[in-house]
Amino acid sequence: MHRTAAVRLSCALLVLLGAVAAYTQNPPPARPFAAEKIRDDLYMITGGGGNVAAYITSEGVILIDDMYDRDYQGVMTQVKALTNQPVRYVINTHHHDDHAGANASMPSAVQVISHRNARAQMIRINQPGKPSLTFANELELNLGGKEVRAYHYGRGHTNGDIIIHFPQARVIHTGDLFLTRPALPYMDFAAGGSAIEWTRVLDETAKLDFDTIIPGHGPIGNRAGLAKWRADFVTMRDRIGSMVRASESKEAISRVLLDEFKWPAGGLAIGQVDAFIAEMKNAR
Repeated sequence: MHRTAAVRLSCALLVLLGAVAAYTQNPPPARPFAAEKIRDDLYMITGGGGNVAAYITSEGVILIDDMYDRDYQGVMTQVKALTNQPVRYVINTHHHDDHAGANASMPSAVQVISHRNARAQMIRINQPGKPSLTFANELELNLGGKEVRAYHYGRGHTNGDIIIHFPQARVIHTGDLFLTRPALPYMDFAAGGSAIEWTRVLDETAKLDFDTIIPGHGPIGNRAGLAKWRADFVTMRDRIGSMVRASESKEAISRVLLDEFKWPAGGLAIGQVDAFIAEMKNAR
């Protein structure tokens, strides 16, 4: 490796490590917990981690995701303010701990469910709170006259993402396959994510009967927002694909992602540019 390149790589690593250390030592201030009514008996709980859906039935509560483990009490306080019914099920949209971290604090009576790949990812990284029930492609859960369906359409954010459909309410929960804040994708390639397959997952999602979306992060979305997200994703992917085909440098590609597509410097997404480039090369 040339000395100049080595110096640049060392500087980049120092910046990334510094950003991680700063985040760890000075985490962002906790957001207050709140519950927003989406439909009768269906609520979105916001707080420290990803958005949680709480579906209240006459036989108990179904939660979609449960935030970080440190957010367990905050989430449960919101649930208890909505109903006296106990939580019966938690369905994880994927394994990341801002969505599945509080699995570890759930009482043993609560059944935790995920896609089988999400459980495998939790085993790989030794993450506590592993689901005891998994599925491959589709799951249907009925409780107290309410129906919840879960679908795995392929790789996207990770290899274990699922879409949750509340058919009676015409609402879906997308996990991090769709966000309204921040409005950018993060392919976790280390966990099987894919920029190529992500749009196919969105196309299958669009075939469901819904008009309202609970995103992984950010305020409530809708079909128009999902269509824009997909279009913006394709614009970004095609731009990077064209740069890869032109054999442009990683430095140039990173600069485009930072400047044109507003990926945060030192963020998780920009840390996987090498894997993004590799996937685009294989897609030629």
